[in-house]
Amino acid sequence: MNKSLLALAAALCATALPSISVAQDSPLSFNVSLTTDYRYRGISQTRLKPALQGGADYALPGGFYIGAWASTIKWIKDAGTISNLNTGNTNVEIDLYGGYKGEIKKDLSYDVGVLQYVYPGNKFKDLGADNANTTELYGALTFGPATIKYSHSLTSLFGVANATQDSKGSGYFDLTANFDVGSGVTLTPHVGRQRVAGTGFSDLSYTDYALTAAKDWAGFTFSGAVIGASVKKINGVPVYSSPAGKDLGKTGLVVAAKKVF
Repeated sequence: MNKSLLALAAALCATALPSISVAQDSPLSFNVSLTTDYRYRGISQTRLKPALQGGADYALPGGFYIGAWASTIKWIKDAGTISNLNTGNTNVEIDLYGGYKGEIKKDLSYDVGVLQYVYPGNKFKDLGADNANTTELYGALTFGPATIKYSHSLTSLFGVANATQDSKGSGYFDLTANFDVGSGVTLTPHVGRQRVAGTGFSDLSYTDYALTAAKDWAGFTFSGAVIGASVKKINGVPVYSSPAGKDLGKTGLVVAAKKVF
């Protein structure tokens, strides 16, 4: 991979599928949140800076659902700064998704769907990579407090490609659990593995981890999470880094407040 494409790939990332939040008295709900850092699969999308986020979810009859979610981001512009190329002035990510949830038996349920990540105005394709917009299929099984999930890309993963190959077929494996530890506090451990397809892109694969504590109070959900990712370094520089060379996967504390209405 040449320097320009490595710089683009080094900025690789975007958001875990947001949780479907449906009010009890209505199939339609909205959510808005403020976070000290937008981490997607362990990697900061906002250069380790705060982000404003929000979305809407609609529960259709019979277990089907659709939704949309958006967040401010910095990584598209940062990729251009790193590579000295015009990657576009995209400062927002928009996620569109839909799927179906069902129950196999008591305490065993499933969730399948499709998720489209959209980065309006990104110019990755003009620079020899693929469009940063990405489509994934996902499937999950939940048994008791634990959920196992796999996401599979139907396109190149966030623009990672070169003249001879793309990253179509990349996959993300996710294991998460939710535990009520008392006093209204929920503890959520997580570990995931991002595999970037393509023999020239193996350095971009990594493992991420998180431990989140959350509590509802005064109509809001407040959370604190220790999040990080084990990313590879090339010549001492993390493959996922900011224009200043900061490790975007470094372990850190992320605090957030969310309101659902």
